[in-house]
Amino acid sequence: LCLTALSLSSTETLMDSTTATAELGWTVYPVSGSSDNSWEEVSGYDENMNTIRTYQVCNVFDNNQNNWVRTKYIRRRGAQRIHVEMKFSVRDCSSIPNVPGSCKETFNLYYYESDSDTANKVSPAWMENPWIKVDTIAADESFSQVDLGGRVMKINTEVRSFGPVSKHGFYLAFQDYGGCMSLIAVRVFYRKCARVIQNGAVFQETLSGAESTSLVASRGVCIPNGEEVDVPIKLYCNGDGEWMVPIGRCMCKAGHEAVENGTVCRACPSAFFKPIQGDASCMQCPINSRTTNEGATNCVCRNGYYRTDSDPIQMPCTTVPSAPQNVLSIVNETSLMLEWQHPRESGGREDVVFNIICKSCGGGRGGCTRCGDNVQFVPRQLGLTEPRVYISDLLAHTQYTFEVQAVNGVSDQSPYSPQYSSVNITTNQAGV
Repeated sequence: LCLTALSLSSTETLMDSTTATAELGWTVYPVSGSSDNSWEEVSGYDENMNTIRTYQVCNVFDNNQNNWVRTKYIRRRGAQRIHVEMKFSVRDCSSIPNVPGSCKETFNLYYYESDSDTANKVSPAWMENPWIKVDTIAADESFSQVDLGGRVMKINTEVRSFGPVSKHGFYLAFQDYGGCMSLIAVRVFYRKCARVIQNGAVFQETLSGAESTSLVASRGVCIPNGEEVDVPIKLYCNGDGEWMVPIGRCMCKAGHEAVENGTVCRACPSAFFKPIQGDASCMQCPINSRTTNEGATNCVCRNGYYRTDSDPIQMPCTTVPSAPQNVLSIVNETSLMLEWQHPRESGGREDVVFNIICKSCGGGRGGCTRCGDNVQFVPRQLGLTEPRVYISDLLAHTQYTFEVQAVNGVSDQSPYSPQYSSVNITTNQAGV
């Protein structure tokens, strides 16, 4: 399974020491003023010359150092895994003259969970809490040289994380045990996957899991006028706050198309339609058709134009053909050959055929009547594909009228009779 991230991570800051507008007021041990070994809060500058509050300590000439500084109570706001970004500067022990072997170039990071701010005491009692060690932090060669108010320092940036955390909040503590260092900035944050529209679905903001390898499933909801296909649609939020492992998808339903990079299913505008669900765009109505509203799934034919049940909906609407042209007849006693030319207008279709209507107009006082079944048509009377027909077994000395109709696939939908051309003939007696 390919675990490719789909978006950049998002973070939510819980505490940032550089944004403080007054003293940080973190708790130190030994208590400030009772020992020269305590961490000391001092004012400094960042690389943009903004005033910041920092903590520093430098007791490298005394053995057995145990100097702590603890943040104020930090509420976790639902986060299960906490990340701590530390910017610090540690002086190389080799650069300090006559330094003892106990000099350190590292410090320790701890945390302690609590459901309330009850541990915020200035007495040494808070040291009795069951602090959990996160890691030992060491300076490395990835430092950046920064001019802090005329003082160039090598600043390292390290990030550590811990979890799961489950209580309402926590404290952080930094332990010095014999170094000369400055804690310049501390930012505490958690990672989350931001609200996103992916694969046609909305995924709400989701906090990363308790472990760095956690994958937190999030169920997507199709965007308006979208429909879920395949399987229930999901994304997974990884420990870095990135969406990954997409499963399933939503598609715009019939009458709607995806726009704005797939984040919106827009109704097809007037004169456009989309017949089925899917990724396809709306199509313009075929010739001689129109829509009656936005979001159409098909186009209706204009007056006088039609579509058969078997015609694809992308096909233009068509109409009936005009009459056949130039009908010719060759009489041979009681039979004849009829020929004609195709209509000038086919109605926009290629399925034009011809019907022959035979009427007998001879004898009696009445008008013309339909020919009887004795009259023979070759190849047939109805549905002729070629513009000719052979007719036999007519009565001798009789007047006939033959109507040649042109019809197509939509002629039966027209309220009007098919258009035709006619010819009148009179038969002879055989041998006369």
